Amino acid sequence: MDRLTIGFIGVGIALILMMVRVPIAIALGLVSLCGIIVLRGAESGFGVLGSAPFDFAASWTLSAIPMYLLMGAFAYHARITSALFDAARVWFGRLPGGVAVATNFACAGFAALSGSSLATAAAMGRIAIPEMLRLNYNPGLAAAAAAAGGTLGALIPPSIMLVIFGWMAEVSVGRLLMGGVVPGLLTAVMYSAMIVLRCSLNPSLAPRLEERPTWGDRIRVLGPVWPVPVLVMAVLIGIYGGIVTPTEAGAFGAFVVFVMALARRSLTRSVLFESLREALISTSGIFFIAVSAIIFTRFLTLSGLPNFLSQFVSGSGMEPLTIVLVTSVIYLILGMFLDPLGILLITLPILIPVFKEADIDLIWMGIILIKYIEIGLLTPPVGLNVFVVKSVVGDRIPITQIFGGMVWFLAAEAVIMTLLIAFPAITLTLPNLMMGR
Repeated sequence: MDRLTIGFIGVGIALILMMVRVPIAIALGLVSLCGIIVLRGAESGFGVLGSAPFDFAASWTLSAIPMYLLMGAFAYHARITSALFDAARVWFGRLPGGVAVATNFACAGFAALSGSSLATAAAMGRIAIPEMLRLNYNPGLAAAAAAAGGTLGALIPPSIMLVIFGWMAEVSVGRLLMGGVVPGLLTAVMYSAMIVLRCSLNPSLAPRLEERPTWGDRIRVLGPVWPVPVLVMAVLIGIYGGIVTPTEAGAFGAFVVFVMALARRSLTRSVLFESLREALISTSGIFFIAVSAIIFTRFLTLSGLPNFLSQFVSGSGMEPLTIVLVTSVIYLILGMFLDPLGILLITLPILIPVFKEADIDLIWMGIILIKYIEIGLLTPPVGLNVFVVKSVVGDRIPITQIFGGMVWFLAAEAVIMTLLIAFPAITLTLPNLMMGR
């Protein structure tokens, strides 16, 4: 059996293992170790197993991940984000479907602190869905708004997924993070526009609120949420202005949240302990997976699969747009079944050489791929954000009704993806302004 065949078989086995819910780290690590042993012998296989953790630990870029996780944990446990929904509701509640719109923008604010789609969906689902059900909102709309809003966590900085993509693709993490700003805001606006249009055409989906907040009410409600925009702007200005690197921005953001929590007198000993514990557990899980991804990349390189595919694309004369569209279909299919991080780690070692051969901008492509991964969190049969929201609402809303409400958000995503693919400048304008910084 030639090495290329072994490479294809290894990828297939890894996908099958992940589909049957074998943990990502074990699936990638086991397949990679066995593949290297078959290709180069046991000594090489266990040699890679011994060197990969050191190679990973030497990556300065990835040290941003625990800092971003700690920043989000501080913000959540110190209740800095708890007033987001109340403020959004006062500002947007009078619109058709206003509380769902408020949920969407509150998700965007929470995403800017947590960097996690699942955490955003869970946190805002607990706060917003009971309120919408109390106001007689359509249950499918209420649950879908929280689940879809959670996907903003992967784009709006800080984004752990973008940090991992930048590490694997060897591109500027700072430019990637800035590249996620406009697509993330575009997604929030498009979701909100869809909700308003849908509820205007069918008012029974979301009864209008009776209370009419004054401008004084709107100004007062912004007081408790001041830490959120201050923190987001501090991190973005720090990166864009060259004051801190993207890696340093994680530590800077965590420090700013720490000081804010002290100033608000919400940083108790239990909050500090729980934040550190949560960040450590999450970091350990991600890093265990990343070490397996390094070994998997070594296995694929030895098999010659990435080089074969890049040469195939070069020889076929395939247009860059065709490559993007084919990749889109692959990611949409994989997103229905696999964990987002697993999709990235198993596909990027294969696809990045293809993108480079076709001269596709990796910053732009990174945002496109992360968007498709987030869409996968909303699609059946394994839409993780949907199941997170289902765990929050329990038996009050059937899973079929949540997926039914999700159809409208997926339609909005189709428009968003068309715009991002047709007009790369939407993504690249901010990152290109950072050139030379």
